[in-house]
Amino acid sequence: MPKAAKGNVKGQSEKKVVHPYSRKAAYLARAAIKQNRKERLKVEKAQRLNVIGEKLIWFQSQLDPDKVEYTKQDACSIIERYLQRFDSELEQIELVNSIKGRQGRQHGSREAVIKQIIERERAQYEGNGFEIPDIINTKSLKTFREWDGDLKKLPNIKMRTVSSKGVENTQKVTQDTRAENAADNHANDDDDDDDIADDEVIETEDCKLSDEDL
Repeated sequence: MPKAAKGNVKGQSEKKVVHPYSRKAAYLARAAIKQNRKERLKVEKAQRLNVIGEKLIWFQSQLDPDKVEYTKQDACSIIERYLQRFDSELEQIELVNSIKGRQGRQHGSREAVIKQIIERERAQYEGNGFEIPDIINTKSLKTFREWDGDLKKLPNIKMRTVSSKGVENTQKVTQDTRAENAADNHANDDDDDDDIADDEVIETEDCKLSDEDL
C-alpha cells in the first residue's frame, strides 16, 4: 500500500506565512514600494498631460481662423490674455468675501493657488520665456490647428518659448521710429509751407514790379 502523505492536508493547502524579518518579506516590501511608485508616477504624468492639454486647448480657441501667420507680438498678446484667465474667478472670490457678516475669508486656499500660478507664469514670461504652442512657425501652426485635443498626439505639437523682453524692445523701437518719422514728416511739411510762402512772396513782388513799370 502507498504511504500516506505526511502532515496535515488542510495545512498544506493554506498559504505559507512569511516571516516579517525574512529575505522574502524584504523582497515583497521592495516590490510593493516599487509598484506604488510606478502608480504614483503614472497618476502624476496623467495630471501633467491634462494640464498641458487644457493649456493647448485654450490657446487653440484663441486662434483667428482667418489669420494665416502670427508674429511674436501676436503671440505675446495671446499670452497676456492667458495670464489674465483667472481674473473673473478672483473677482468672484473678492465679491464673496466683501459681503458683510462673513466669518473668515472664503475660498482662501483656491485664491492662494491661483495667485501662485499667476506669479510663476508671469515670472517665466518676463524671464527666460513662457512655453506655448509654436504659432509663429507656419507649418507648426497648421499642425496645431488640426489637433483634435487627443493627449496621445501631444508629441506632434511643436512648442516654443516666448519672452516679453524682446517684444518690449521691439515695441519701443517701433514707437521711437514712428515718433521720428512723424517729426520728419512735420518738418518736411513746414519746409514745404515755407517754400510755398516764398514762392507767393516772389510772385507778389514780381507783380508789384510790373505795376511800377506800367
